[in-house]
Amino acid sequence: MRAWRPFRFKSIHTSIAIAFSCLIVAVTVLLTFNSFRLSEEAVTDNAMTYTGQLVDQVNTNIQTYLDNMVSMSALALSGGELEDAALVRMPLSSEGVERNEKIGKYFRSIVRSRDDIATILFVGENGNVVSDRQDAEFKPAEDLRSQDWYRNAMEAQGKVVISSSHVEHLYKGEYRWVVSISRQLGLPGLPGGGVLMVDLKLNVINNLCRQIELGNRGYVFILDPAGDLIYHPQQQLLYSRLKSEAIQTLLGTKDSSIELEEDGDRKIYTIRTNEFGWKVIGVTYPDELVGNKGEIRTTSILVGVAFLIVALSISVFLSFRLTKPIKRLESLMKKVEKGDFDLRVEVESTDEIGKLSRSFNLMIGKIKDLMGQIVEEQEMKRISELKAMQAQIHPHFLYNTLDSIIWMAEMGKMADVVKMTGALAKLFRSSISKGDELVPIEVELEHIQNYLTIQKIRYKNKFTYDIDVDPDILSCKTLKIVLQPLVENAIYHGLKQQAVIGHISVTGRREEDGIALRVIDDGVGMNEEQLQSLAEKWRHAEGGKGVGLQNVNHRIRLYFGEIYGLRIESEPEEGTTVTLRLPEIR
Repeated sequence: MRAWRPFRFKSIHTSIAIAFSCLIVAVTVLLTFNSFRLSEEAVTDNAMTYTGQLVDQVNTNIQTYLDNMVSMSALALSGGELEDAALVRMPLSSEGVERNEKIGKYFRSIVRSRDDIATILFVGENGNVVSDRQDAEFKPAEDLRSQDWYRNAMEAQGKVVISSSHVEHLYKGEYRWVVSISRQLGLPGLPGGGVLMVDLKLNVINNLCRQIELGNRGYVFILDPAGDLIYHPQQQLLYSRLKSEAIQTLLGTKDSSIELEEDGDRKIYTIRTNEFGWKVIGVTYPDELVGNKGEIRTTSILVGVAFLIVALSISVFLSFRLTKPIKRLESLMKKVEKGDFDLRVEVESTDEIGKLSRSFNLMIGKIKDLMGQIVEEQEMKRISELKAMQAQIHPHFLYNTLDSIIWMAEMGKMADVVKMTGALAKLFRSSISKGDELVPIEVELEHIQNYLTIQKIRYKNKFTYDIDVDPDILSCKTLKIVLQPLVENAIYHGLKQQAVIGHISVTGRREEDGIALRVIDDGVGMNEEQLQSLAEKWRHAEGGKGVGLQNVNHRIRLYFGEIYGLRIESEPEEGTTVTLRLPEIR
């Protein structure tokens, strides 16, 4: 062990820091490969999630766009003018021309309001052709009825048909890429039939797809239910077979993400399908997601090996050296937990363990002194509480009560004399009796009943009273003689000064935060200024000196805690309510 002495640290903080650093580095090296693999998977998963969100956005935008166009076609069919145009036997008659011009104006108003509509065209089975174009040279009606959009709409029998991207063949000398939405009007073979077609400019869909960026090489393309391309950024290369996509595999795949290899490249296809059967497909290249994979792996291995060599050289002896003094201190603490406060730790070092040992010795001595102080304070508290309870019976109250008894005896009211004398005896017995400081609420109510009996006889026709306490809380404990000062305050300051007969109610209920005993009077009450003055007196009182409400509040908080005590609510000419809150102790 002498060979290790030069490596002893004066600071335990340094020792612990080095030990934990060594362990962390060692574990980091062991987990380097797994961490790298998880990082690669996490980056790929995040990229896939992001790609899915982008493809969902494109799919939603295209779905919304097509829904708007379908609504446009439904709006064009809803007026009834197209059915009339399809019933005209001679479209070139003055009536037919006038009707077609009216419908053409309506079509033109729609096209002018939307930049994404190439044209609106209606072809009736009667050979009548109506378009948004003025003086347009249509291809023959027979030629128009032979085109795919017309035949597919007739086969769908009233359902909306959306074509793939194709070159428009409606007007002579005009050819552009569009997507056609067509819908049948009427029934095949019956008068009034035909097909309404709305051509959408393909560049709108192109713009929606080109806005999405999926890395340097990623892209978005769209397939219709038959596997025909609606949009692809390299559409010409596909048509010339210089590039290929696994279209058949993608058509048979539900909405998900799959990985395929095409032309020597791994690709991840993220597929979403809209209500019209179009598949919006996002293509990403996994190799782009973690481009510096080899560099990360090499750097992690080199750093891990370097730290592992350092960790193995210093971690062996540190663990034993660090744990030995801590375990010795732990064993002494267990003895203290069992009540042995005469123990002392021998201080052998100047590091943090030595400082902790000295603090431990000081703490044990302080705890022992505090325990003695607590015992002494509890005894003083018991004595002061007894004196406070005995002080509640004021000499003036006793004098006035005895004077009232003498007066009633002289008047021959012997029943009142007996009743008042008995109540006074019981009141004195409960006030000066020794025993536990806590008594059941039922005993406290008997005391206040005796007090109210005496006061009601003394102040005849001055007040009435009732006691309404929940029977469930009668067995709960309270301090002795806490209700008498509240009732006394209600009589002397609330009811004595008014000319009418007052009333005092003593109630008790269980509430969420404990038990609430209330003394309620309908006397003169107090205004806001008087309440604030009373609160200020309580705040600046020294240790709860004095008697009355202030003393009761101090006793309650001293015994049960600061969250309990008295609360006063009062309104002038309405009365006062004093609430005494106690914990529920059985």
